[in-house]
This record gives sequence, C-alpha cells and structure tokens, in this order.
Amino acid sequence: MTTYVYGIAAGTNPSLPKDMGGVGDPPNPVRLLKEGELVAIVSDAPEGLRPKRRDLLAHQSVLSEAGAGGCVLPMRFGSLAQDDDSVIQVLGERAEHYLERLTALEGRDEYNVKANHDQESVLHLVMAENPELRSLAEANRQAGGGSHEDKLRLGEMVAAAVQRREAVDAEELQDLLAPAAEAISRGPESTGWLANISYLVNRDSAEEFLAAVEELRRSHPHLEVRMNGPLPPYSFVEPGPAEPAGATTGTTAGKE
Repeated sequence: MTTYVYGIAAGTNPSLPKDMGGVGDPPNPVRLLKEGELVAIVSDAPEGLRPKRRDLLAHQSVLSEAGAGGCVLPMRFGSLAQDDDSVIQVLGERAEHYLERLTALEGRDEYNVKANHDQESVLHLVMAENPELRSLAEANRQAGGGSHEDKLRLGEMVAAAVQRREAVDAEELQDLLAPAAEAISRGPESTGWLANISYLVNRDSAEEFLAAVEELRRSHPHLEVRMNGPLPPYSFVEPGPAEPAGATTGTTAGKE
C-alpha cells in the first residue's frame, strides 16, 4: 500500500486527536511511524489523489494538529512513498539532517510574498523616469500618432523599460523584506509574477515582517503585492525538494 507522508517530527512532539482522518474519501486514518528520535506522520494514500479542496484542507489540518506539540517538517501535498518501510528507511538514513532542521525551524513560519506590476501605474513610472520615451511619445502625438515604425519603436522601448523595472523591483522587494526574516527561498520562475519569494520568519519577529510588507506597499504603489502566511515552512525543510527520497511530489503549497 502506497504511503502518504504529511510531515516529520521529533518523537516527543506530535499531538494528534484519536482517530484523526487525513486525505481520502472517506478520510484515511492518520498514524505515526517511529524510527529512533523521529516520527513520520502518515496515512494510506488514496487512489487517484488530486489537489481537491477537501484533501488540501485535510493535509493542512493534520500538520496543524501535529504542530501543536512542537515543530513539524511539512511535506508538500501529494508526497508519497512506496510503503511504510521506505519511509522508516529514510528516517534512519537522514536522521541527522531532519533533527537539525527541526531545531532550526522551531518557532518559525513561512511567509510567501508575490508581486506584480499595476500596468497603468508602472507605465506612468517608466515614462516619468525616461526622457527619451517622453520625447518619442510626444513626437508621435504631434504627428497624429506617428508612423507604424514609430509606434512599433515606442512600444518596444516601453516594453524594455518595464522589463528592466521588473528586475529592479524584484531586487528591491527582496532587499526590503530580508532584514525582517532569517532566510529566503526564491520560488520558481515563469509563474507570471515578477517576484515570488518565501521568507522564514521567527514568530517573535512576525509583526516586524508584516510592517515591512506594508511599508513596501506604501513605498512602491506601482506594485500589486500579495502575501500568504503564516505557513508551515515548506520551503526550508531542505535546500532542494522537501520530500523524502523516493517520494513523488504533488501540488506545491504556498509558492506556486
């Protein structure tokens, strides 16, 4: 039977209600697999698992309940292992790493920040910053709109200026929020956002981080900023994929 993995915790930490259900319809019973100082929080994996709302919420609920007893290294939705024995094997092989991560992530949450340009605002901004663009736009206006070549040239110059501004804004966003966080993890590119960054934030510093996000919104009104958090620290379980070796990955929470 394929095993669904919710997370990894210290053996003394998980606090799960009796008969708690996880993913599946009906919900599959959640259980603990112990190896040394670690436990994996698992259940049987339902057939044909998809990121439906009920199962996404079930995944989050299990992590929330387990996290009430201490730090849990969260696996992303859809993390599967061949069977229970393969999970126990990974716990043994990677015990030192998981114990280090549990210590490092105790009392910390992930905040994912995405940003994009407000198109009208950024056009005004790049025009204000670029005298050459303003001159060309004015020349076209006085010429009744300009020739096809003039319009094409202006459009290409504006697009290039906006692209340069995207790179600048992405770097500024990261730099402005990083001092209030302990670590950062960039999300995958080509997601339609000019910035997609996760921040690891100590709960004692959460108000400082939230204030920095609000200041970013005030100082960069041409940006549409979306924040999601606090979240389990999915992006900081390890430098690479957060799943046990041999696992298959489903939907990425928080950073997609």
